[in-house]
Amino acid sequence: MANIDAMRVKVIAGAWEFSRHALDQCLLRMIHVDDIRDCVLAGEVIESYSDDKYGPSCLVLGRTARGRILHVHCSDETRPMLKIVTVYEPDPRRWRDARFRRTPDKGGRDGD
Repeated sequence: MANIDAMRVKVIAGAWEFSRHALDQCLLRMIHVDDIRDCVLAGEVIESYSDDKYGPSCLVLGRTARGRILHVHCSDETRPMLKIVTVYEPDPRRWRDARFRRTPDKGGRDGD
């Protein structure tokens, strides 16, 4: 499982970046940088993807300062810069609650 404390250190230090896809999704979904920061700083890793296409990654469940629940798919803490892959609100058709999937999904890319 990815180390959320190490990920928080990177966010606090400014050692994080967005993929082009994450930036596009933030604009479409009206998700602000501060929202993502809030989620990682107070969130928890709910899934890890050791065999992800571009290297190990994980899914962080968190809440914004305004209470919005988000999933932040990001690289794990082993990269020099924490990469935000995508961010989205969990879809209740795919998630029983924000933490558990209705059906197992091997890809982990719900919010694409």
